[in-house]
Formats: sequence, structure tokens, C-alpha cells
Amino acid sequence: MTTLCLLALAKIALALPCSLVGATLGALLCLLGASVRREGRVIEIALPDHAVFALLRRVTPFSAITFGHVVLGISHDALVGLRSHELVHVRQYERLGVLFLLAYPASSILAWFRGECPYLGNRYEIEAYAQDSTSNNAA
Repeated sequence: MTTLCLLALAKIALALPCSLVGATLGALLCLLGASVRREGRVIEIALPDHAVFALLRRVTPFSAITFGHVVLGISHDALVGLRSHELVHVRQYERLGVLFLLAYPASSILAWFRGECPYLGNRYEIEAYAQDSTSNNAA
């Protein structure tokens, strides 16, 4: 095996516990009619178009959430639009593994203590939005 292959496997392994959380949530959504797509190394799962989920789409504070290599979104259109942003979160999981599940809320709490928005002041969101804006400028 090459060094790059081993590095890729290590990243997948580090994120795997979080990916399993996403896969479990995704499997439950699939039982309710969600649809699944694979984009590179990421599994994207979109809520079903049932009327039951219309309220959830309106009240949820986010359009997508990432768990390791699994991204759950309100629709496949939303997932396409957020793909570059969510891929940054995938890379963050690959760097931190399960520690990301602690580091992300800790960063939000620190932002709140600094008087910033807990979401927009979160260092992991700042990184994702910075990558997202450079991706959009390059397109």
C-alpha cells in the first residue's frame, strides 16, 4: 500500500465512529423514505418529500448536518448547494475524529462567551465558510 492510501484509510478510520452515528440516523430516515446518494467519499441523505417533513424543513435551524462521512440534509438540492461547506466539516472529522463532537460545541460556547454568535463565531464554521467562499469565487 502506498503512503497516500494508508493516509486515506487512517482518515476514514478516525472519522468512522462519527460516520456510524450519521449512518444510524440516516438509516432511520431511510426507513421513513429518505433518499441516499454517494458523492465521492461522502454519503448524502436527504429527507423524504412527505408532508410530515415539511414542518421539520421550516423549523430546523440548519439545512444540513455532517457526521463523519455522512451528511444529512433537508433535500438533495440543499445538499448540492452546501456540498463544499459540508466537505470542510468532513475533513474536520478526519482530523479530529470523535473529538470533533466535543470541539465543535466547545467552540460555540467560547464564541458565545466572547459575545459572538455561537454559530458564526464557531472556528469550525469560520473555516467552512472561508472554504465555501473561495470555492464559489473560483467557480
